[in-house]
Amino acid sequence: MQPNWAEENLQTIRTLMERSAVYRRALAPIMLVTGSAGILGSLVGVLAKCDSNAAFILLWLGVAVVSLIGSLLLVRRQALNDSEPFWSPPTRRVAQALLPAFSVGLTVAMLALIVTAHGGMHDGGMQFMLVMLWSWFYGCAAHAAGFFMPRGVRWLGWIYVLSGTGMLVGISYGGSAVAQISPHIYMGAIFGGQHLAYGIYLYLTEKKSPIA
Repeated sequence: MQPNWAEENLQTIRTLMERSAVYRRALAPIMLVTGSAGILGSLVGVLAKCDSNAAFILLWLGVAVVSLIGSLLLVRRQALNDSEPFWSPPTRRVAQALLPAFSVGLTVAMLALIVTAHGGMHDGGMQFMLVMLWSWFYGCAAHAAGFFMPRGVRWLGWIYVLSGTGMLVGISYGGSAVAQISPHIYMGAIFGGQHLAYGIYLYLTEKKSPIA
């Protein structure tokens, strides 16, 4: 074990705790950008009739990439404004917490594309399954990152987990009524609407409660 390992980790944890309010403010624009991308992706999916499994997967992978790039640019700008390094130890901790669940979500999308290419699951069943799985994986990622960020992020993670579970229950008991709604609408509501709502909440409560 390196002699400075414990000291460096202790300093990183202390920095994360001290900057909780700063990270809370930084989350607001990121949530708004991500939410807006989700809403726009939902509209594109419905209006452009991206009804095939391949079109659905590629569209939402594209939305995820745009959201990620937008978030990274915002974080970089905030780091420059604060005269701090972009890839700081706290940023690495958050990225490491997000990476496992994000990687599994991407792997599921790739597997779904392979299954589609080989002629499997042509109906919307795969798309509803992907919405549920992505919601669960994203919730797990947010909950893991929430241990290094304001605790509201952990609550957001639980909301995503429950959203996926709610879809499962709705499809199981609602049957055709739930399935008649486009999966793009569910994606827009879950990944667009909930990010927007959380971003607005952060803006409205920033002065009243600077520490989450």
